[in-house]
Amino acid sequence: MSGFVSFVGAGPGDPELITLKAVNRMKQADAILFDDLSSGPILSHARPGADLVGVGKRAGRPSAKQDHVNRLLVEYAQGGARVVRLKSGDSGMFGRLEEELIAVRAAGITHEIIPGVPSACAAAAAIGIPLTRRLTARRVQFVTGHDVTGKLPEDLNMAALADSQATTVIFMGMRTFPALAAMLIDHGLSPQTPALLAEAVSTPEQTLYRGTIANLSDRLANGIGDAPALILYGPLAEGSDV
Repeated sequence: MSGFVSFVGAGPGDPELITLKAVNRMKQADAILFDDLSSGPILSHARPGADLVGVGKRAGRPSAKQDHVNRLLVEYAQGGARVVRLKSGDSGMFGRLEEELIAVRAAGITHEIIPGVPSACAAAAAIGIPLTRRLTARRVQFVTGHDVTGKLPEDLNMAALADSQATTVIFMGMRTFPALAAMLIDHGLSPQTPALLAEAVSTPEQTLYRGTIANLSDRLANGIGDAPALILYGPLAEGSDV
């Protein structure tokens, strides 16, 4: 007896930004394995009696091990359950989706991937700007701000990251951004390059700080909060005043 796994992107946090297909799968699920950032009101779509299992990972906090998450997915599905693996934003964006796909494929479990609204798109919408700009920002790049040790990755493509005509989005990078900003400036990017810090995007706790890579670096060097955050920098268009 084998069940089915749906890898579902829950969107950035606003329960109205989850897709209809995602809601449909949640209503059908026997078990929902959810991350911290995809909990809260979104879980109201679960049917009564469904198992709701928190398996989130947050920096500096006790977190579920990836092997444990993989095992739960396989065990639930092998028992015949319809399983939703609920991840924040889009599940394929820095969400360790590949490791879970490998586990269910190795077990011969049928599965699907349902995309979600990426948090980077929600951050740009929140401040009222596009991620691309005709003539000045033809390229968008997404990069993680830390490696498996929690430090700034050593193999970053600095030529690409210091491209003044690209919009760059840093995921999970608040702790390492001061070091990255110094490297960007060393590689020729102006300290006055526009930057945005977007915390708890699309939730009631959302905060937006707009400045430059230089003053954002100074701000983060003096301490960071606990909210999940994105950093955007590059030729950001003028938007709302924040």
